[in-house]
Amino acid sequence: MTIQNIPEIFTKNNVNKLDLIVHDFKMTDDVFKSKVKLSLHMFSFLQKGKKQVHFADSSVAVNDKQSLLIKKGNCLWSELLDNDDIYYCKLFFFSESKLRDFLKKNSQFAPNEEETPSYFVIENDDYIHSYLNSLSTILNAPAIFIENLLSAKFEELMLYLLNKYGKAFEKYLQSLISNEPSAFKTIIENNVYSNLKIDEIAFLCHMSLSTFKRNFIKEYKTSPGKWLQDKRLRKAKELMKEKQLKPSDIYLDFGYNNLSNFSAAFKNKFGKSPNLIDS
Repeated sequence: MTIQNIPEIFTKNNVNKLDLIVHDFKMTDDVFKSKVKLSLHMFSFLQKGKKQVHFADSSVAVNDKQSLLIKKGNCLWSELLDNDDIYYCKLFFFSESKLRDFLKKNSQFAPNEEETPSYFVIENDDYIHSYLNSLSTILNAPAIFIENLLSAKFEELMLYLLNKYGKAFEKYLQSLISNEPSAFKTIIENNVYSNLKIDEIAFLCHMSLSTFKRNFIKEYKTSPGKWLQDKRLRKAKELMKEKQLKPSDIYLDFGYNNLSNFSAAFKNKFGKSPNLIDS
């Protein structure tokens, strides 16, 4: 799967020289688990459709009533059409230098070592809708004014969210400052029971598939495919017993593309079909 370098693919300019970028993203087909490398932090203001993002430490799904603030780095995202024929979101990218400037003027709390997720969910209230309309208007201004106008709109947005979400939002912003990617083992443990494939977990670890496999075997003394299959099948068996779920309810959640593959793997592991686990 090709890695998308974002926002580079949206602009012809050198991203390293830009602090703020706005892009209207639209599509008419579903996209599943694209590998994305973000070089800037990003607001994803969802207008139509659904979005799911997998990070090294967590995952999140939102609809058009919510938006996301996502930190730079590697992630996997799926963008899905809803009842409309189009997926649409407005993306607002900002540099770490812009964030540092904002926190220097407005931060009230000292940074700490608390763990924070890779995203922050924003409710699309009346202010957000109005703000996005004004942002679209700015992009029609003469180029010579756009940079200063975007700077003003960035600060306006951050102040509004700081007022609305308070300490939680400020702590999240502080976590965006030069945080190192999660440790190799932590990323794996966070995604044991996900539906991610081995190459997708490797991507979240910022590794090639071959490097990931080599590091995995060194750490766990077995191959990632065998280890993950064992963990996931045991968890699937546990869930079906405890919550009386059917195989058809959960096979997708554990990374199997179809029910027959899940059933075959389950039978090979436990000696009987998943439909017979209580017998």
